[in-house]
Amino acid sequence: MSPLARAAVGEFLGSAGLAAVVVGSGIAAQRLSPTDVGLQLFENAIATALGLAVLILAFATVSGSHFNPVVTVVDITLHRRSWSTAAVYLPTQVLGCIAGAVLANVMFAAPAVAWSTTDRADWPHLLSEVVATAGLILVIFALVRTGRSHLAAPAVGAYIGAAYFFTSSTSFANPAITIGRMFTDTFAGIAPASALPFIGAQLVGAALGFAAVRVLFPAAAEPATARD
Repeated sequence: MSPLARAAVGEFLGSAGLAAVVVGSGIAAQRLSPTDVGLQLFENAIATALGLAVLILAFATVSGSHFNPVVTVVDITLHRRSWSTAAVYLPTQVLGCIAGAVLANVMFAAPAVAWSTTDRADWPHLLSEVVATAGLILVIFALVRTGRSHLAAPAVGAYIGAAYFFTSSTSFANPAITIGRMFTDTFAGIAPASALPFIGAQLVGAALGFAAVRVLFPAAAEPATARD
């Protein structure tokens, strides 16, 4: 198997794992704490933070553990990589997140595919997605471009766990997981009508994060390996 093919498999499995963690822990939280939304969010957040850190560590040497189209695009743009990588990574990430959401539904005896009815696209949520995505990009590439990419797994996990609470959108910060979460009408779901505005806000946030990285960290200290 070629290195790019192995990387594609890594991105698919990592993205599927991320979606399964997000959706599955959301379903579990609803069932374990049916009357306490705050506790549901905490359970979902801690599982996502820990699961994401583990997935990044597991697949870092295979694909760079992007699991996120905006991370891939920023990595390519910052470090002048081939856009052929994006052509492989982006659809793989989306398909992986869809597969992971469906898997989570099935593991909890929910319909395999149930379109979410949770509307999220109001201005506070969209602003939150801009902030969450910009912060994610800044965290990842600040570490990468200062020779501390080995810290990305715990740092990204911690950031996403915190962003569940300091953003009103609960920090999707990822177009692929946004699409995947359309396929589950559970705690972590997002209505299809809200997904496109969310993705637009994430792209704005990625552009702002990219600009901040270019200003604050103009030169990479090592070959970049983007994560999340």
